Amino acid sequence: MCMVSSPLFILFRPQHLSGLETVRDLCGGKLEKAEIGSTEIVFTPGKIKGGALTSDTKTAGSVCLLLQVSLPCILFAESPSELILKGGTNAEMAPQIDYTTMVFKPIAEHFTFKLDCDIKRRGYYPRGGGEIIVRVPPVKHLNPINLVDRGTVTKIYGRAFVAGVLPYKMVKDMASAALRCIRREMRDLHVNIQTVQEPKDGAFGNGSGIIIVAETSTGCLLAGSSLGKKGVTADQVGNEAAEILLRNLRHGGCVDEYLQDQLIIFMALADGISQVRTGPLTLHTQTAIHFAELLTKVGMIEIGNMQTCI
Repeated sequence: MCMVSSPLFILFRPQHLSGLETVRDLCGGKLEKAEIGSTEIVFTPGKIKGGALTSDTKTAGSVCLLLQVSLPCILFAESPSELILKGGTNAEMAPQIDYTTMVFKPIAEHFTFKLDCDIKRRGYYPRGGGEIIVRVPPVKHLNPINLVDRGTVTKIYGRAFVAGVLPYKMVKDMASAALRCIRREMRDLHVNIQTVQEPKDGAFGNGSGIIIVAETSTGCLLAGSSLGKKGVTADQVGNEAAEILLRNLRHGGCVDEYLQDQLIIFMALADGISQVRTGPLTLHTQTAIHFAELLTKVGMIEIGNMQTCI
């Protein structure tokens, strides 16, 4: 049984509750006192069986957050898992689905597991309506990772999109602004940003955004992303994504600030010693380390900006 009780632990949003309910259903466990605004929950896990499961935030709550909480569980299920996750695919305060497929997936698979993520429909704030299908075969163990040599940036690529009634010109403006920003610091490197008008049957509602990924000679992936919002120009959205990418390239780490915390649980569950060179630790990462140490009894050591899990 696991009990979390703290005035600081508040289930602010529906996707947090949906995430807890998803884990409960994955293992046939019991979840008590969990509701929007809860400051105490009691979770009693059972066996993780795998199979098919649908989880729906019924809002624009992030499907990527549902995946984050589910993945460490289904990796150790008794059989392969197929999750249908519904909600927002490109939501504020959460990884965009493009970040999950373009950055998180290839790096996390270094732990030697397979993650198949099929985007059936994109969904945006405020209505959600997105859907992804995730398929994961179980593993016996995870291998440790060693991401300590950033290497040099060899290519930069990305994806800018609009959906619904938003004009295609916005995509061009986002991509052009991002390119101008990058060129101020990296003049000679080729930059390829795909511009996309989402098909009507592939997206629900109106949305826009951009993600830009830098790939290095050692296989590291770092990214910056931004979503369109009311009162913010397309140029500003493109600039923001590019500035976030450049900021993460300046610190010399092998992962960006948004991947740090997502890797901690897998480092803790892997056999052996994992090492990851990061930039300054985010509060999310510090929190992930704290709970990983509590729940798994592993030790996390920080030397400079090197995270070591033993």
